[in-house]
Amino acid sequence: MKRIMAALALVVTLTSGLALTAFAQEKGEIEVLLDGLPVQFDVQPLIKGDRTLVPFRAVADALNVVVHWDGAKRTITAQDGENSVWMQIDNKVAYRNEAPITLDVPPEIIGNRTVIPLRFFSEALNCKVAWNGSLRRVSIASSPRELAVIGFYALGDSATSSWTDLFGQVFPDHAIGNTDIVDEVAAGWYAIDVEGNLLTSSRTGWQRPAGWESVLATAEQYELGTEMVVHEVNWDRMLDKLLADDTAVAQMVDQITAEAAEHYTGVNLDLEGLGLSATAEELLQIQSNFTKMATLLAESLHKAGLSLTLTLHAPNSAYKGYDYRALGQIADRIIIMAYGYGSRPEPTALVVQAVGQALQEVAPEKLSLGVSLPSENPTSILTKVGIAKRYKLQGIALWRLGLVQEEVWQALRTTIK
Repeated sequence: MKRIMAALALVVTLTSGLALTAFAQEKGEIEVLLDGLPVQFDVQPLIKGDRTLVPFRAVADALNVVVHWDGAKRTITAQDGENSVWMQIDNKVAYRNEAPITLDVPPEIIGNRTVIPLRFFSEALNCKVAWNGSLRRVSIASSPRELAVIGFYALGDSATSSWTDLFGQVFPDHAIGNTDIVDEVAAGWYAIDVEGNLLTSSRTGWQRPAGWESVLATAEQYELGTEMVVHEVNWDRMLDKLLADDTAVAQMVDQITAEAAEHYTGVNLDLEGLGLSATAEELLQIQSNFTKMATLLAESLHKAGLSLTLTLHAPNSAYKGYDYRALGQIADRIIIMAYGYGSRPEPTALVVQAVGQALQEVAPEKLSLGVSLPSENPTSILTKVGIAKRYKLQGIALWRLGLVQEEVWQALRTTIK
């Protein structure tokens, strides 16, 4: 229950903050954005001596920094795992990693809230800070953080080659390329039929390419994990029929496990389109059937020492055939497909809402945020990664390799270790 309430609070804070931006600017208030996401304060930021002062706990919480207030000594300490900050009320001498720094404006107490110089605090924690005077806006880019990055590998053409995008050379040559950012390759080469047969060529265009063994061997050379992606769409309710057939499900589980055990470190199951236009009774049955199948597959894979990732429609999508709470107990990881909302870049408020709803049911360390690269640009990708950071998610998943602009790769390097 505490996790549910915390997640709801975060959703309300972030989505309401986006709506309040214009209102705050009309009042002349100072807006603070962290990775493009608003930071909300119960005491408004103010400018003093050309320095912006903000309530320290709100910024620290947004940065996921451990903070401590000592009322007797009137001191503030913060720790992010790499850097430490010490400040004292009305004292112009602060410390970063025990080195003294003289402040232009010291921390002070206003309205029973401790306010601190925002630029010093943020930059002491390796954030980048920019001030826009005309908009009265402070923009903070958080320091790089470790996040797991999954890259979907699918067929493309010479201009959208997953191989070239990942390994920086034309097949079969390879180099480090962008393997410094990606941790795991999700090989989108498999499908399934209504009888539970594993396919290497499908009606949706997913197929295992010639030379696929070289992809796996080269990924291993660069110490990348590999998952086999099994993808299918519920056209003509094909998946509904498959999942309701125990014999077909058993066949599916056996064939996926056998293929994964021979070539991969895990399985990424991406069965899309469940629950659209279903009645309430049908929806419960669809969810139950999917959960039952996922349980059998997870048990089979775990016995073989393999992991299970579920790539699911976002909770705020039109596809409600996925019981996030039950699946969060079964899967090793869930990728939230928080995209396809109809505009580009994907609307931040809806992505935040999707993550918040998922967090009501699943622990953050089991969640990754799916990002559709055709929808994003070098600026918006930082906000999407910022959402993963703010919510303490396990990582992000990029759809897909071959569609990542060089400027986006460089942006990712500024925000992900």
